[in-house]
Amino acid sequence: MPSLFRLLAVIAIVAASVYGGLYALAHFVQPKPREITVSIPPDKFFKNR
Repeated sequence: MPSLFRLLAVIAIVAASVYGGLYALAHFVQPKPREITVSIPPDKFFKNR
């Protein structure tokens, strides 16, 4: 039974660190907006017959 508690504690610590990392990324990292231009060839607009 103690090994089960140890396993659950390790899983809880890993889950908490992943959650904390995601929280930190979401709240402290600001993305830089930029323009993206993608050229699409004209034959992509027509259906294949």
